[in-house]
Amino acid sequence: MKINIKKILLVEDDTNFGNMLKEYLSLNNYEVILKKNGIEGSKSFNSLKFDLCILDVMMPYKDGFTLAKEIRAIDENIPLIFLSAKTLKHDVLKGFKLGADDYLSKPFDSEILLAKLKAIFNRMHVTETPHSLNTQFKIANFNFNSKFRLLTYGNDQPIKLSPKESDLLRLLILYVNDLMPREVALNKIWRDDNYFTSRSMDVYIAKLRKYLKKDKNVEILNIHGEGFRLVLN
Repeated sequence: MKINIKKILLVEDDTNFGNMLKEYLSLNNYEVILKKNGIEGSKSFNSLKFDLCILDVMMPYKDGFTLAKEIRAIDENIPLIFLSAKTLKHDVLKGFKLGADDYLSKPFDSEILLAKLKAIFNRMHVTETPHSLNTQFKIANFNFNSKFRLLTYGNDQPIKLSPKESDLLRLLILYVNDLMPREVALNKIWRDDNYFTSRSMDVYIAKLRKYLKKDKNVEILNIHGEGFRLVLN
């Protein structure tokens, strides 16, 4: 059976610690590219394809937060984990505001990091069908281009959706006339299933309903406690 080896960008200026962590992750079937500062990390991310990034916060030339902003500008969905000796609430919150999936304070147990990596990749894993590779969709009188995030009703001007609006609508379409489980959307799009992400998804569902109300043949139903159904009448 073919093993899907995940590729990780590790940016850490402490050479000894970086090499030890790289070796540990490699022994656990991850491919790790180690860079010693933010500039090298940025160049590597721009030239290679990664599944996840582990970034030290305090680095010379370019810190981890700055590097994270650059990475997010290129790929808004790639998981990020910050490493730092700083445990101040301000720094932790800053990391999460930048879209961090986790923030680990040094020193930390390597097995805990390994468990977090497995949890992140498990949450991201949703089986794709050939149909799910489509980017052009017809929803009654709407045309939806998920690649460019454009929703068009008839001959009206297209509406530019936000990334999460687009991802959520695309997932609803893949489950059209069927139940889209709430946990699938939360794990696939928000990469977490908790009270706050669940409330966030409800807000985005309300936005999509507002866009789609132009066509009475399209409706998003709330299946209490289970998820949503995009219904075409």
